Amino acid sequence: MTPAGDGAKGRRDTMRHAIMRWWPAVFLWAVAVGGGLAPVEAAAAEAAVVDRIVAVVNEDIVTLYDIDMLLRPMAQDIQRQNLPPERERQTLARLREEILDNLINTKLTEQEVKRYKIAVTDEEIESHIRQVKQRRGLTDENLKAGLAQEGLTLEEYRKEVKLQIQRSKLVNREVRSKVVITQADIKDYYEKNKSKYGGGKQYYLWNLFVKLPPRPAPADRQAAKALLQEALAEVKRGRSFEEQVRLTADGAKGIQGSELGLFRLEELTPQLRDAVQGMRPGEVSAVVESDFGYQVVYVQQINDTAGKSMAQVEAEIQEILFRERVDSRFAAWLADLRKNSHIKIMGAP
Repeated sequence: MTPAGDGAKGRRDTMRHAIMRWWPAVFLWAVAVGGGLAPVEAAAAEAAVVDRIVAVVNEDIVTLYDIDMLLRPMAQDIQRQNLPPERERQTLARLREEILDNLINTKLTEQEVKRYKIAVTDEEIESHIRQVKQRRGLTDENLKAGLAQEGLTLEEYRKEVKLQIQRSKLVNREVRSKVVITQADIKDYYEKNKSKYGGGKQYYLWNLFVKLPPRPAPADRQAAKALLQEALAEVKRGRSFEEQVRLTADGAKGIQGSELGLFRLEELTPQLRDAVQGMRPGEVSAVVESDFGYQVVYVQQINDTAGKSMAQVEAEIQEILFRERVDSRFAAWLADLRKNSHIKIMGAP
């Protein structure tokens, strides 16, 4: 759970999102042990007969079963990828470590919820569920069917929702309420990001690129230029640059085509900036040398956008800064919570 909201990018982020998606469910199976730290650790040997204790978190424990329950859906997805055995083993081991880390954080935040006696009303729970159904276009029956596929009853889901609301209130209390964004902060961000808001020309670019080896010989350079010249010859014979890019998108023949998208001149490397500046839509640049190889660039279109004043983007900047600072403060708060807690790892998960 990140305080700033949901999100995920790339396979690693997908896996991380899956961990967070299942995170609340651990409360349904977690074993609470009271009476101080000594009884918890003394119970480890006895409990290991049935299930192994992986970590002690103050007066709570994390078991191997907790981890396996969260890992199971992700492990099935990984197995379907047919990875090499060693890579699959490493991936699963890394996921186990991440799940354990998140379970420890969950235990700590749950303990803080109890310490502050954070209450949630039935109406708050029902309101949250109504919002979920509305956003996703679900009926009561759709919701129950979806929960059943994940092994949850509606009552168990309500318990999860209650815990989510409690943690959100905790983060509001300890993190969000302490974040302040001033006008000076907004102005400073605007001044540092004027290229983003300043308007001007934006170039929609495509390119053909040939990568050079680390220490290229003259023959390597000649071969790279020859590949580009051959591709450009096809364009001159009538093939569109876009089609040439698509034909070389896999890089199988040593030349890689890409649709780069919109760029301002100041966002380009100095070499590309010099090449693109002054070009018109439909034109192809000369061969451009970079630190990594040679390329040619095609300008598909040029957009001349109006700039935005600070007043026009003030709310957007405030939201950006707020999210950044909430994330940073949350990480610091959680690190401090861990530092001042008794956390003992009882072996690899």
